[in-house]
Amino acid sequence: MCGAKTGGLSLDGIDIAKETVVQGVVTREGEPVGSAYVRLLDRTGEFTAEVPTSATGHFRFFASPGEWTLRTLAPKAEPVDRKIVAQQGVVTEVEVGL
Repeated sequence: MCGAKTGGLSLDGIDIAKETVVQGVVTREGEPVGSAYVRLLDRTGEFTAEVPTSATGHFRFFASPGEWTLRTLAPKAEPVDRKIVAQQGVVTEVEVGL
């Protein structure tokens, strides 16, 4: 079992045991948001990385283990912050509702 949600991003070719994966989906009223950006902020709030969501609202980061904040930015929505703890060998799945 790979730990990915049904219909989520494929983990084929990723050695989960050696990676720290943070991934998820951004939705609005249950529908995927493909025009959003998700930022990865370290525990002090410093910007580390940013990715756009796919057409299906999905995003993925490869991060270091530890505490992070995901900041989601999308048109016609207030920014949404989610604190997470990422662990090596575990896929951290996050669903962000706008």
